Amino acid sequence: MSRLSATMGVDIRLQVRQGFYYAAAFAVVVLVVVINQLPQENIAWAMPILISGNLLINAFYFIGGLVLLEKSEGSLEAQVVTPLRTGEYLASKTLTLSLLSLFESLIIVALTVGADVRWASLAAGVVLMAAMMALIGFVAVSRYDSINEFLFPSIVYVLFLSLPMALYLGFWEIPLIYLHPLQAPLVLMKDAFGVGQIATWELVYGAGYSALWIGLMYAWSKRAFVRFVIRKEGT
Repeated sequence: MSRLSATMGVDIRLQVRQGFYYAAAFAVVVLVVVINQLPQENIAWAMPILISGNLLINAFYFIGGLVLLEKSEGSLEAQVVTPLRTGEYLASKTLTLSLLSLFESLIIVALTVGADVRWASLAAGVVLMAAMMALIGFVAVSRYDSINEFLFPSIVYVLFLSLPMALYLGFWEIPLIYLHPLQAPLVLMKDAFGVGQIATWELVYGAGYSALWIGLMYAWSKRAFVRFVIRKEGT
């Protein structure tokens, strides 16, 4: 068994023990009830935003909670002297939270929209957006040691992450928004639900630009781990 797969197993057990999976199940119930109250003609349009908003909790805040928990227990600092590499630690957190987000989103869509969905676009959009939010969440939380310290700065991050969703809700088209990291997976989710006419170049942009930002955020997260976990700069 590789270090990464073993670490993912540990992370999943930790997430279950801390109630993350129960919280995800509760979110499924709430979202299914809310979505089923919407007019049928508005459900497809609303799904990309509802799923994206849910991913803020599943990825951004869940990884924040996990990191703060590990800091309080001293297990995060202890991992520095183990064979586990920084990249493997970050990959495990990102993959497990992305998989949780994917399964939750698929269940929500199956129970509300049904089978009339482009599942490949949906899965790609959810996984790519969740991965980006998780890595950004690690960068955001890495310098803090308690939820009270992290809570207010996290709002600034959330406001930035929510820009594509705000423009989507306002029916605005600003070309510069395509530079925003989360616009790319949002385009894939729009394609999944048939919202607008998504051209082939937009699908290529959605996958390629998301992958680019995941690579950049992965490198930034590794740097943040070294600075704020190993060296404890500015904490």
